[in-house]
Amino acid sequence: MLRIRKCVLSHLFSPSPSSISSIPSLHRLLSATASNPSPAVERYLVASCGLSKAQALQASKRIAHLKAPSRPDAVLAFLAGLGLSRADVAAAVANDPIWLYADVEKSLAPRVAELDGLGLSRAEVVRLALISQTHFRSSSLRRNLEFWIPVFGSVDKLLQVLEMNPGLFDMDLEKVAKPNLALLRERGIIFCEFSNDVMSRILTRSTKHLQAAFALIDESGLDRSAKVFPHALATFASLSPEKLTKRIQLLEKLGWSRDYIALAVRKTPRIMGLSEQRIRENVEFLVGDVGLDIPYVAGRPVLMLYSVERRLLPRHCLMNFLKAKGLLNAELGFYYFANIAKEKFTEKVLKHYEESVPGLTAAYVSSCAGDHQWEQLCQATKEKSTG
Repeated sequence: MLRIRKCVLSHLFSPSPSSISSIPSLHRLLSATASNPSPAVERYLVASCGLSKAQALQASKRIAHLKAPSRPDAVLAFLAGLGLSRADVAAAVANDPIWLYADVEKSLAPRVAELDGLGLSRAEVVRLALISQTHFRSSSLRRNLEFWIPVFGSVDKLLQVLEMNPGLFDMDLEKVAKPNLALLRERGIIFCEFSNDVMSRILTRSTKHLQAAFALIDESGLDRSAKVFPHALATFASLSPEKLTKRIQLLEKLGWSRDYIALAVRKTPRIMGLSEQRIRENVEFLVGDVGLDIPYVAGRPVLMLYSVERRLLPRHCLMNFLKAKGLLNAELGFYYFANIAKEKFTEKVLKHYEESVPGLTAAYVSSCAGDHQWEQLCQATKEKSTG
């Protein structure tokens, strides 16, 4: 291992003389402003690391006590030798300025030697350095890779997951990762059927959360083959058992039976991830103001996902306005108005009726912003018709 480490150092930690001479030394910058090193550190971050002035200002706060030039210069040379471009180095340092405190010989070089031993390509090592940040410098890096690569099937797949959730390497392998994997396998979960995003969210939850998620799935009758199953599991697992219970209790207080809750969950699992305020506001609006009954809403739970103020209320007002003017096809109900995509809504509703009611689009846009001008529009159309 020592021989490998020396070999890595000799190949990576040997920048060309021209590259060294072009990098302003932190020692020179600090010597020029010894009484107040922060501006010098900022200039070093800009000139040597490629950060913008704004990035350097933020990063310097985390390394304000950086004084010795040897480590940051050595780290930059090491990263350049590893194959990171100047833009890559800038991104790495901006995201985690503590890179500049790293000990090349005791921390970085041993990590690279371990990665070489695991068979990672240099391109994969560079990706890992940019993605994993602090984990790259940790002695647990090899253990994490040896555990997770077989789980995901390849280094590339693991790196994709890490890009979405670097917290994967924060997990306790014995207390969380292994029990979670055992539970998922016991439930017949096939990882390749899940997206990287969903898998990263599921795996980093506590086993208690996963067990509660499966319990709710079982109660709702959601089949594992259903298209929404992965999202249901990820949504439920992201909530504590206590929060899941509170969501169910709130819906029951608002008049939903367990059967209606189960129906809604099977169709749109994301409703369980809504805040209590959103659930209450939407049910009260849909039932109280629009006049829909709970079975109808439970069968179309996507209505629960839309904002009352920015979507449901403005579209309800528009629908009522057109009905009052006798312009609306009687077959078009509130669900059509609420659920139609924005682009189609603009084309099939706003533009379609704008000729008959000039100012309709402007009134709708104002309504979405909280300024309801439907009475003014109604008055304007009356005056126009009698003028």
